[in-house]
Amino acid sequence: MKQITATEKAAITDAAVVSRVLAGEVSLYELLMRRHNQKLYRVIRSYLKQEQEVEDVMQDTYLKAYEKLYQFRSDALFSTWLIRIGINNALARLREQKRLIAAHLVDQPEDFSYLLNQITTSMNPEQLAIKQEVKQLLEKAIDSIPGKYRVVYMLHEVEGMPITEVAKCLDLSESNVKVRLHRAKLMLKESLLKLSASRDVFEFGNKRCDAVVAHVLKALPPDKEV
Repeated sequence: MKQITATEKAAITDAAVVSRVLAGEVSLYELLMRRHNQKLYRVIRSYLKQEQEVEDVMQDTYLKAYEKLYQFRSDALFSTWLIRIGINNALARLREQKRLIAAHLVDQPEDFSYLLNQITTSMNPEQLAIKQEVKQLLEKAIDSIPGKYRVVYMLHEVEGMPITEVAKCLDLSESNVKVRLHRAKLMLKESLLKLSASRDVFEFGNKRCDAVVAHVLKALPPDKEV
């Protein structure tokens, strides 16, 4: 398979990459992952707080997206299509967590205090790895917002997605998105709100990005010979 240059990689559109992947250049799927890893991470991180779970759901999202790639319409944004899959996977993981916790409490009611402590102590490991106090405080404030408001805030304010795309991703009306965004801002302290334009919060670093990409590529079939 002919290698493409860095300049060509930067110029090729998502829709064109999808077409070439479907035509057999499976290795080009890496381009889509590299382009959208940060955005997908921030979306899934809005629902899940344990980092390993976030990465697991990201990997599963990419694999499911690959399996359904033929369903992608070139007149839509690939990022929006991918995010919808990611959100569905994150919600499925949350439902599974609730089911497991409920089952555990039924079987082991005496372990309730231990289980609750385990959940509490593992809620926000990402903040422990962030040394800058401002980023830590901002992420903690965002985490305090209820999920349906947090994901809107993350997509629009942190990731910079327009209202129209946020609405499509979450299957909401634009007016509903605006209302949730307004409420989310009201829930944040005014002193932290000034920092909300910073797009370096909830970063998905190079090594972690590489690990997710490598894991997914390993699971994909090789390029077709031409």
